[in-house]
Amino acid sequence: MRDRLLTADPKLVTLDSLVKRFLQMTKQRTASLLDPWLNDVDNANFGPLIGFANGLRNDYAAVSNGLSLSWSQGQVEGQVNRLKLIKRQMYGRADFDLLRLRVLYQPP
Repeated sequence: MRDRLLTADPKLVTLDSLVKRFLQMTKQRTASLLDPWLNDVDNANFGPLIGFANGLRNDYAAVSNGLSLSWSQGQVEGQVNRLKLIKRQMYGRADFDLLRLRVLYQPP
């Protein structure tokens, strides 16, 4: 099916290539490929992909650091998500003190 789509429209071949390159760039964490990829997206002239590329440009420093640095915010984001879940379970009926007790509770 994919091969038929690629042969049906030559623009899809370009889109497929750009998507594969972006995936490779993120898997291999090569920030040096970001600028050429962004330029190629502009030249390809795909509306939704250009919008995505503009979003990356708006936060270019963070995207570049994410592709080049070895550490991440995954643990922090996980803890924030956990805290929000606990707070939602309390239906807004409690203040920070009860939230603190629920998060830091240690059974005797």
